[in-house]
Amino acid sequence: MKIFGLPDHVRACLFDLDGVITRTAVVHAAAWKEMFDAFLLGRDKNARPFDSSDYDRYVDGLPRADGVRSFLASRDIELPEGGPDDPPDRATVHGLGNRKNDLVLEKIRTEGVEAYDGTLRYVRAVRAGGLRTAVVSSSANCRDILRAVNAEDLFEVRIDGVVAAERRLPGKPRPDTFLAAAHDLGVAPEHCAVFEDALAGMDAGRSGHFGYVVGVDRVGQSDALRAHGADVVVRDLSELAEQEADE
Repeated sequence: MKIFGLPDHVRACLFDLDGVITRTAVVHAAAWKEMFDAFLLGRDKNARPFDSSDYDRYVDGLPRADGVRSFLASRDIELPEGGPDDPPDRATVHGLGNRKNDLVLEKIRTEGVEAYDGTLRYVRAVRAGGLRTAVVSSSANCRDILRAVNAEDLFEVRIDGVVAAERRLPGKPRPDTFLAAAHDLGVAPEHCAVFEDALAGMDAGRSGHFGYVVGVDRVGQSDALRAHGADVVVRDLSELAEQEADE
């Protein structure tokens, strides 16, 4: 039997932020492109621009610095690491990451943030049904974004970029941030469901041996989500509630 479209052994739900709870994935993708294109064209006017396949393969779901490293490696570019306080115009891994973050914050300020209504309804339903909830994100802006969409109180635990840095948790595709959320909720991983839209998140859910992994397909990559370990793929979490209603 399934409750909320989940196996009945699930006791907690661990939700990614960007692309699952909020529509900020497109904001992040645009910021990555703007930052990397300016960097690439500054080095070589004939450089191939950053595109959506680069976003999906090298940066989606990863902590900011890891995303910078991953994409630069794909273009055989090496930069000094620098430090977390590097200015955004410095040609270091952290400098580029800080430039990307500045662009994200600027876009959020000017364009606002939207939540996926189907996700918020689903989270409220599972909480009302007695399941525990956590948000797991690589974003250091997670709390501010949740507050912007009035959703902070829907999650008992928040493991984000700030918490991961404090605890020195490696980011996705490693499962450590999801495992930390399960630990803080007091629920064993095998009784947790992971909700992710990124391939790195799928890898984290599977390698962490979580009880169920839900792939959320916002961009037409359902086959890739399944290949990376999704037990089920939906376009919106409202589909899971509909599955329960049909049973």
